Amino acid sequence: MAALLRGEVEVPAYAALLHNLHAIYAVLEPALQRRSHLPALASIDWSALARAPSLLDDLRQLAAVARPGPSAPLALEPAAARYVLRLQTIEAADPELLLAHAYVRYLGDLSGGQILRRIVAGSRRLPPDVGTAFYDFGDSAVTAALTRAFRDGLERAVVANQAAVVAEAQLSFEYHQQLFDELAMRWPVEA
Repeated sequence: MAALLRGEVEVPAYAALLHNLHAIYAVLEPALQRRSHLPALASIDWSALARAPSLLDDLRQLAAVARPGPSAPLALEPAAARYVLRLQTIEAADPELLLAHAYVRYLGDLSGGQILRRIVAGSRRLPPDVGTAFYDFGDSAVTAALTRAFRDGLERAVVANQAAVVAEAQLSFEYHQQLFDELAMRWPVEA
């Protein structure tokens, strides 16, 4: 993440990050839609926040830039695989906990993601505006409105076990840190 913030991530490493994030969103977003009738999830328009399609667009663009023609598939890091399994498990056992993962992902995307979009777009190692759709929610007014709507939805969410949701959000942060650590080991960047 530090290398990404410095604009020093090469195309293959950045594609690996987006590939792993796509695996997470590809499970999280359908689960949120399927469980959107639950009191903890009903007050948020999940379709307005969807990132999986944008991640796929970014990955297609990056694949064309990195190596035109066929290329080897990207690997799913163990941390991302554990995260995906956790999302599948809680959807089946305690779907209210999906709110915690949505909180961590979407608030990060709506706020810090906007900073990352500018950094990625201006990176010396990536072509301009390639691989930034993931961070694009629209102009600043649209992004601010989505952020307000998401926060308002969180305030209206009827959560049966708040302590469990908070603990799950902490676990989500841990999964993300593990993913970033694994990616950093696989794709080291010179300081």
